[in-house]
Amino acid sequence: MTKEKEFFLKISNQIENATEGNLFGKPCFKLAKKAFVCFFQNEMVFKLFGEKHSDALSLDGSKLFDPSGKNRPMKQWVQVPFDYQEMWLEFAKAAANELNN
Repeated sequence: MTKEKEFFLKISNQIENATEGNLFGKPCFKLAKKAFVCFFQNEMVFKLFGEKHSDALSLDGSKLFDPSGKNRPMKQWVQVPFDYQEMWLEFAKAAANELNN
């Protein structure tokens, strides 16, 4: 297991009531059967809205999540490089909070 995936699991397991699952064949975590984070290309992907979405997307190397690779990105999902691992927990909590609202 890569250090990136280990960190993804560590972060995701800190979200209360989150359960492991799959999203498009990629490891993810869900709350109430709805995915809020996933792991893709050794990076963490977050379902974000508003200011947090803008903040995540503004980071160098971040991009909209395109799991098919066919230029059909998912507008609310932001893929954030491991270089910003110190922000992953903050984004994961924001994504989880969106599901609870």
